[in-house]
Parts: sequence; structure tokens; C-alpha cells
Amino acid sequence: MIGVAGIRKVIPQRYPILLLDRVVELVPGERLAALKAVTCSEACYERLDEASVDRDYAYPGTLIVESWAQAAVLLASWENPNPDVLAGKVVLAGSISNVTFGNPVYPGDVLEHRVRLVKVVGETVILEGETVVGDEPVMRLGQFVQTLRPLDALRPAEPAPAGV
Repeated sequence: MIGVAGIRKVIPQRYPILLLDRVVELVPGERLAALKAVTCSEACYERLDEASVDRDYAYPGTLIVESWAQAAVLLASWENPNPDVLAGKVVLAGSISNVTFGNPVYPGDVLEHRVRLVKVVGETVILEGETVVGDEPVMRLGQFVQTLRPLDALRPAEPAPAGV
């Protein structure tokens, strides 16, 4: 089992956007299973008030996708960690396809992200998987493509001097 300290040694996400709590299975270059506990103190619930009903606490699908993607980056980066986004190479999401959602997720649920590495082409990785709560699927993801790019290649070009 790998906790938050181990996760932070591999990927650059930090509070408040680190959305993984623990890795429960890891076969480098093949598959990974990671957990994320949803709590009522998540930032996405801050604006809810006393008039809110239970369905208002459904965890946003975008955050389920982001959390799963962090697990995917963790698997893809495991053997070449990149915990500092300001040095080395930056992970870019190229595409996500065939995302479907199942049952809603609420505070108290524990997401289990299951990620499988499909193919590696140079610095581009193709992954697939799903997220479950217990045995119930809450999200399936057909394909996630990520790639690495040098940080310098992503910096904005220097503006031309005035009057030139």
C-alpha cells in the first residue's frame, strides 16, 4: 500500500487538487488501483447551505474524472517520477474518450480507480479503466491519452521588443 507521501513523490498534484489517498495495487507498466475517499468537507460542497438536499451532495463527475486521471498519470509516471511541475517534463492530457457515468457518488463513498496501461508510444501513453464504489461502477473511461512535453517548449514566447 502506498499513501499520500508516496503519491506526492511521483506526481505534482498537491492540496487542494490532489484527489488520491492511497494506492492499493500497483503492477508497474501494467495496472494500478487507487482510492479516494469523498468527504462532506470537499471544496465542491462549500457553497451548499441548510436548504440543500441529499442529491445536491452528488460528487461532480469532473472531479471523478480528474481523480481517475491522477491515478492514470501515477501509473504512467511510476518508473520516471515527475513531482515538480516546474522542472523536467510536464504531463499533458491529450484526449479522453468514451466516458460514461453510473450511480452518483456521495460523501462517505470511497472511489476505487482501476487503471490499465494499454500502449506506450514514445512519451505518449494510452490508458483505460473505470471507477467503482464497492462493486458498483460509477464511471467507465474508454481511453485516456497522455504525453510528456519539455517545460521549456510550453513556455510562452518572449514578446517582441516595442517598436520593432
